[in-house]
Amino acid sequence: MSIALEMTPIADRARLWQLLVASTAIVCAVVSAKIFPMKMDAISEFPLPLCAADASSGSSGNKVELISSNALPDIPGKRVTIVRVTYGPGGFTPPHRHAGTVTAYITKGQIRSQLAGGPVEIFEVGQSFFEPPGAIHLVSANASNTDWAELIAVFVADEGAQLTTLIEP
Repeated sequence: MSIALEMTPIADRARLWQLLVASTAIVCAVVSAKIFPMKMDAISEFPLPLCAADASSGSSGNKVELISSNALPDIPGKRVTIVRVTYGPGGFTPPHRHAGTVTAYITKGQIRSQLAGGPVEIFEVGQSFFEPPGAIHLVSANASNTDWAELIAVFVADEGAQLTTLIEP
């Protein structure tokens, strides 16, 4: 008894290849769906309170973007979070305070800033300022009504802390 083996036609091979690609995509989608919510939950604890400040600020062009957020392995219970804050022309954040410490570095334009008890200062590209824990940030604004401004903020705070709290008038 002999068995004749046929070569798989090219059309069938293409269909098999499509099936393999589709199966791989489905597996990746299922794995991503299980992992993605965990990542979003972890991220949402940190920048969203800062983003909430944008809703009541002076310009619809204001934006806060998460750059990274990582637990500090050598300091249990602490986390470093880095965000990019963009102010549209005339944009500002209402008075607020932050959990932990904040160091801000100006990357575009000029930022007007004032901590409670201190003078109003204007910081330019390449300059930075520091906010100690609990300091009230009375003024945080784009110093220009025509140009954009941007800063990178580095927070060091307790795990799960609300990074920004608006101060009621």
